[in-house]
Amino acid sequence: MFGQKQRRHSVVDTLVGSNSQVNGDLNFTGGCHIDGTVKGNVSAASDSNSALSISEDGTVEGGVNVPYVVLNGIVRGDVVASQRVELGPTARVIGNVYYNLIEMAIGAEINGKLVHQPEGQVPLLETKDKRAETPVSLASAT
Repeated sequence: MFGQKQRRHSVVDTLVGSNSQVNGDLNFTGGCHIDGTVKGNVSAASDSNSALSISEDGTVEGGVNVPYVVLNGIVRGDVVASQRVELGPTARVIGNVYYNLIEMAIGAEINGKLVHQPEGQVPLLETKDKRAETPVSLASAT
C-alpha cells in the first residue's frame, strides 16, 4: 500500500557494537548493522540481498559497496548501492554516492557527487592517479 515502507532486511547477521572498532575490511552476507567504527571498506556481493545499516553513532572510514544501504551515520569514502540507498537526516557522506534508487531526508549531507547507476551497471570509479598513469601520445594516434 501507499505510505508504507518495505523493510527487506530486518535480520542482523553481523553487528559492530557501539564500543567496537574494526581495523580492516568487513565483508558480509545478509544484514549488517554498524554502531561503532570500521576503518576499512565494507562490502557484500552486489548480486545478493545484503543490507547495511549505519546508526547515528556509526562511522565507516573507507568505501561501502552493498546492494541496500541505510545510512544515518558517517561514511568517509564512496558509497556504491546497486539497489537502493536511504540517507537519513543525520547521514554524512564525504565521497561520491553511486545509486540505483535513492531516498534522502532533509538534513542529509553529501560532500561529493551523486551518480545514478541503472540496475546491473558497474560504476566507473575514475581516479586522477589512474588517468595520470596512462600516457597519451599524439604521434601514435594518427
